[in-house]
Amino acid sequence: MTPIQFTFSSTFILGLAGLAFHRTHLLSALLCLEGMMLSLFIALSLWSLQFNSTNFSASPMLLLAFSACEAAAGLALLVATARTHGTDRLQSLNLLQC
Repeated sequence: MTPIQFTFSSTFILGLAGLAFHRTHLLSALLCLEGMMLSLFIALSLWSLQFNSTNFSASPMLLLAFSACEAAAGLALLVATARTHGTDRLQSLNLLQC
């Protein structure tokens, strides 16, 4: 494993660990998801540049578009949660209540 691959793998694992172990606020969970998506984007971009493959050159842009849509949906959920519950703490949310 090259140092570049190790860097992006550890970045993804760090985002996943932050998402799994630090679930206090919805905003921190969204930031961990964005970190994971950005590490995947950079790794996929470097992979397609490393192998000089033009077949996969559109894949990083497609992933970036999906991560932008995911960020927009996450921020909309954050605003809706903050308006209805008054906070973004995940412990105050109850899935059984509407």
